[in-house]
Amino acid sequence: MPRRSLTVCRTTGGKGGATTTVSSLAALETAVTGNDPRIVIVSGTISGAKRVYVGSNKSIVGKSGAKIVGIGLSIVNQTNVIIRNINHSKVPSEFEDAITLLRSNNIWVDHMDMSSDRDNGKDFYDGLVDVTHACDYVTISNSYFHDHYKGSLVGHSDNNGAEDKGHLTVTYANNHWYNIYSRAPMFRIGTGHLFNSYWNSCDDGIRTRVGAQLLIESSVFENTNDAIISKDGYAVVRDVDLGVGTNEAPVGTLTSVPYSYTLLGSAKVKAAVVGVAGATLSL
Repeated sequence: MPRRSLTVCRTTGGKGGATTTVSSLAALETAVTGNDPRIVIVSGTISGAKRVYVGSNKSIVGKSGAKIVGIGLSIVNQTNVIIRNINHSKVPSEFEDAITLLRSNNIWVDHMDMSSDRDNGKDFYDGLVDVTHACDYVTISNSYFHDHYKGSLVGHSDNNGAEDKGHLTVTYANNHWYNIYSRAPMFRIGTGHLFNSYWNSCDDGIRTRVGAQLLIESSVFENTNDAIISKDGYAVVRDVDLGVGTNEAPVGTLTSVPYSYTLLGSAKVKAAVVGVAGATLSL
């Protein structure tokens, strides 16, 4: 993960606030409401069918084995939120994405296991983590995305992205992508840094569109034919093992980022990520 990414440096979540442990949907919804700092510990399995809105200055952290099933977490017009160490699955599209970020900044999604299934068609579920409408300073790290159609989206529209111009700065680091149909991830317009990540058995991998500028480093694709796909987007690609895949992105202009980070090297990524990315922390 980034040592000093802009997101991680500036994102403290609920630090300094009260700590509360929740094990029901009602308790979760109450705990994440409002903008006062709060650390919300998820215990056990919380299931339901609802979209829950998360306020600013929150840390939502799972104990070992914590699960959220069927419940979408939405962060809209908020700042300074951490979501960490939860197995989050099967959120129907009527509740938007598993995690929805709109017009928000300084968000850190870390050590998450995100999935659904591919048994119900591509529109039964929406995204796992979608970042749209002028979000900034988002880091998605150490997470396992798997068994899903539409993985992770940055930028909401090809044709109506004026609000997003100059925004959508997102880092993906140390992630494992498996059996994802598309959007692993897909960028429109924004600026993305992707590194130390491993893709296996995905129908396609990274998409760069509508002028998006990506820097992709120290990563591996395996059993993924369309590794890096472009539709009027760009990418600078360094030390990336495409396997059987291809890179069709024109070379872009994003050659550096304003934070320190450590590259593992593509030869070491698979061993470092598989079994480590995901809700694997003992808390």
